[in-house]
Amino acid sequence: MTVLITGATGLVGARLVPRLMEAGFACRVLLRAGKPSPQGAKAVTGDILDPSTLSDAVRGVSAIVHLAAVFRTQDTDLIWKSNLDGTRNLISAVKANAPDARFIMSSTSHVYNVDNPHPGREEDPVGPKQAYPASKVAAEEELRESGLNWSIIRFPFVYGDGDGHLESLPSYVGNWHPAQRLSMIHHRDIAAAMKLALDGVFDKRVVNVADEAAMSIFELAGLLDTRMEANSQPFSNPWHLHVDSSLARTLGFRPTVRTVYQAQQEGLM
Repeated sequence: MTVLITGATGLVGARLVPRLMEAGFACRVLLRAGKPSPQGAKAVTGDILDPSTLSDAVRGVSAIVHLAAVFRTQDTDLIWKSNLDGTRNLISAVKANAPDARFIMSSTSHVYNVDNPHPGREEDPVGPKQAYPASKVAAEEELRESGLNWSIIRFPFVYGDGDGHLESLPSYVGNWHPAQRLSMIHHRDIAAAMKLALDGVFDKRVVNVADEAAMSIFELAGLLDTRMEANSQPFSNPWHLHVDSSLARTLGFRPTVRTVYQAQQEGLM
């Protein structure tokens, strides 16, 4: 099976592509000019913001794994352009050149409303205010209405394989309540979920994937040997960024890195 991956050099893509190739998938990666290609993958030069470069990129593929996204910037126009317009461009290219391909899009647990009354579930109404999750919701809707064979995987906090993401956490949660919990997923289990999606298990579904233990900011800080002030005061919105991944489990997803503690013990951080 030939799979086109966008965002192949990003935090998730750089760790996913080798695992997909190891599993036997022929990986074609969409790269801007000058970007180095992952070893063993076939590189095609293009950009989701340039529709003229996408026809050849998608022609002949059996599936698309759409990871490319922009979020760590204050440039909201760029976020919307990349995440929504870029997805639209890719959908159009697939409809015109590979209409039978399976289109798998990565999304985020940030789409769930801050005041959700329980861990985020796939059927919950979503109306995020920040540009990144709002643009992802809009892109999800474009894909769901495209007529393609789609699936959407919503990832929580991603970590592991030396990506530095967890280590950077203290720098942007310093004013969060220490009891705030985050659902988590290791890169190894992103690959496991993606293989299920490529096999068609998630077809026409939005699916949350996460490990088995949401972790508090206080606990994560302790794992990183970072001091965080303790606080026993009540706090608002305790389910924010905590997702319900029971649907994924009914579909056969089983995280192999079940907790961050396991990742630490096995040297997978």
